Amino acid sequence: MPNRVMHFEINSPDPAQTNAFFESVFNWKINKWDGPEDYWLAMTGKTEPGEPCDPNDPGIDGGIMQSCDNQPRTVNSITVDTTVDEYAEKVIAAGGQVVVPKMAVPGIGWLAYCLDPAGVLFGIFQTDMSAK
Repeated sequence: MPNRVMHFEINSPDPAQTNAFFESVFNWKINKWDGPEDYWLAMTGKTEPGEPCDPNDPGIDGGIMQSCDNQPRTVNSITVDTTVDEYAEKVIAAGGQVVVPKMAVPGIGWLAYCLDPAGVLFGIFQTDMSAK
């Protein structure tokens, strides 16, 4: 579904501690991503990685990563219905800013990070399995 939150990221000063906490308290399945960054995929529902979401199991999955500035935060990413480039222009036109330009998430899509006019950080994501 376009223009809907599709992924969360927990930025942690200590990902190992955060991973253990969420696995223990909420029974999330957390696995290291097989990509170029240290990133752990957090499966919060019943589906397995690569399987479609079960419509009877509401919620979203996410990721846990090392915070680049040692500040804890959660960032939601929104799937856009056209391109990251088009939505970056919309963000700027509405008074926001792009703070991390469009980048490839290899084999998954394109992602940019933005701020709204109040300073709230969020991602905009475009699915594209050919992204490199």
